[in-house]
Parts: sequence; structure tokens; C-alpha cells
Amino acid sequence: MNLSCSGSHPSIVLDVTELHAAETADATRRTRLANERTYLAWWRTALTAFAVSLGVGKIVPDVAHKSERWPYALAGAGYALLGVVFLALGLRRERAVEAALEQGVFVPLSRLAVLGLAAGGVALGVLTFVLVVVSP
Repeated sequence: MNLSCSGSHPSIVLDVTELHAAETADATRRTRLANERTYLAWWRTALTAFAVSLGVGKIVPDVAHKSERWPYALAGAGYALLGVVFLALGLRRERAVEAALEQGVFVPLSRLAVLGLAAGGVALGVLTFVLVVVSP
């Protein structure tokens, strides 16, 4: 940045390359921070799935005095598996975004991952619905 005086008012002459480099560095910093927050969201979601797993698989059958525990254990195991998948996908996504930032490109979330999470969520939702509505 150069300062120059012309007449009675000083003017600032900005070096365009310096300005562009500063904007790029700031955008990269903000993107890295957003990636970190997103990774923590994957963790929060996984921990929630683990809590639901424990609730559905162990606590509900005890509180409701259910004699047949296997459907609840199956649902609980499904939620636990979903939590593990969230942790694995979150780590994979965080690494992919960091690598893309280093290369200056964008990497979308895998359609297979989105489809798998949606299918798992629908299956567990239907199983939970059946346990709530059908179970005596």
C-alpha cells in the first residue's frame, strides 16, 4: 500500500495483488473454520445416535417392562452403527475438504454417502415407528 499526497487530501493507492492475496487468505481461513465446525457437527450427530442407541436398546425395554427385548436391541444396534458411520464420514469429509483447500478446488459430498445416510435413517425411522405403534 502506498500513501501519496496530491494537493490538500492524501490518497491511498492499493496494490491489487496484495489486496487479492489478503482476501484469498481470509477466505481460506474462514473456510477452514467452517470445515472445523462442520466436523464437530458430524461428531454431535454421532454422539446423539449413540445416546439414542442406548435409550432404544437398553433403557426403553426396561422401563416399558418388555419381555421381547430383541427388537429394541436390533434398533439400538442400528442407531449405534449409524453413529459409527457419522464419525467415519465426518473424518473422511474433513480430510477431503482440507485437501481440496490445499489444491484450490471444491469437493462435493459423495452422493453415495448421502444416499446411504438417508436409507439408514429411513430404515431406523420405520423400525422405531413399528416399535412404538405395533409393540404392545
